Amino acid sequence: MGSAGAIDPPPALELRDVRKSFGGIRAVDGVSLCVGAGERVAVIGPNGAGKSTLFGLISGELQADAGEVLLAGRSLRGVAPARRARLGLGRTFQSARLFEGLSVRENIELAQVAGARGGGDGDGDGDGVGRALAEVELGGEEEREAGALAQGERKRLELAMVLAGEPKVLLLDEPTAGMGGEERAAIMALVVGAVARRGLTMVFSEHDMDTVFAHAQRVVVMDRGKQIADGTPEAVRRDERVRRVYLGDGEAPVGGV
Repeated sequence: MGSAGAIDPPPALELRDVRKSFGGIRAVDGVSLCVGAGERVAVIGPNGAGKSTLFGLISGELQADAGEVLLAGRSLRGVAPARRARLGLGRTFQSARLFEGLSVRENIELAQVAGARGGGDGDGDGDGVGRALAEVELGGEEEREAGALAQGERKRLELAMVLAGEPKVLLLDEPTAGMGGEERAAIMALVVGAVARRGLTMVFSEHDMDTVFAHAQRVVVMDRGKQIADGTPEAVRRDERVRRVYLGDGEAPVGGV
């Protein structure tokens, strides 16, 4: 609580009993979640748990059947993905979404315009491009064609594009997908560094449990559309239900459990 008479700020991101079905399958089944400003929260679960559907509901690619998503206390009901981006919600995808035929610089400039507050033209300035590129260690690569980048570079460019939109909340869907161990560590170091410098809130999904437990402050576990655990990495590591879900899927959730 704040001081007497003060009003605590709303969560950076909040989900209230969010639900989504496809036919008879409940992909997301009553998920509620509060993420405070500056928190780093991982969403994990076996394949088919509903993680990507949940991210689609938060970012607006999918519309919920019931429940509500709020950004800094503002309901996002009926708000299109592009408008959500301008309100401060930045998202990356499992496969980086780039403008393949454009240069690295042009990709970031377009992202600046798309993320401009209030739907304006954005600043499109070189300082903003340079800052985003430096944060993802792509400085000097401005004129390379995006379609010629390697997998790790593609993910870094996508991150730079999101950062160029000046988000408040980062929603990262498997940011290390398709990467080896060294690349995973490198991209997460860049992400967490940018989050810390900019004071951002971060929600990410990830299959690599070493990555999750190295970088998440909280871990939310989903199974068959339901939220079955929400706690510190240590608490989730010990949770018997989580262990059963992963062991039943042939996976160990943390550190060889």
